[in-house]
Amino acid sequence: MQEEITTEDASVSQPTAEEQPSAEAAVIERLTAENAQLTAEKAELQDMLLRRQADYDNFRRRSEREKAETREFAAMSAVEALLPILDDFERSLRAAPADEAARDYTQGVALIHQRLIETLSKLGLEPIPSAGQPFDPNLHNAIQKEEREDVADQTVIEEYQRGYFFRGRLLRPSMVKVAVKP
Repeated sequence: MQEEITTEDASVSQPTAEEQPSAEAAVIERLTAENAQLTAEKAELQDMLLRRQADYDNFRRRSEREKAETREFAAMSAVEALLPILDDFERSLRAAPADEAARDYTQGVALIHQRLIETLSKLGLEPIPSAGQPFDPNLHNAIQKEEREDVADQTVIEEYQRGYFFRGRLLRPSMVKVAVKP
């Protein structure tokens, strides 16, 4: 009787020829589903990685642009703070005495003024041409007008305070006198 039980156990543990292909098919089906799931997860992770890389690149570009804008604003503020000093130099040179005793002093002031202009020009400061130019309300601030027949209408005839561009942007408009027809 022992032999019968053993024989039966052996027949139960070994699959028949009909059961073997269905078991292999189940394993293949399970592995195929697992492969499809892993492929989908991989695609999702790659997509997340690409999005994160794009976000980081955008962040880096935005940070660099903000740093450049901050430097630009700081330079513009510094140059703008120096404009009254530049104006004072110009006024002092216009009011300088013409006598021989003050000539050396006036030349020294003129050299300092010129060096200041050169330095500010290297930083991006450029004067706005005014005298003799047509009046442009975007560039000129008319503080006085004078009736004149010898000059074209709406022409700047005198500049009271020079205006400036800084790196292509208007920093300060020129204060001018404008000719008008009587």
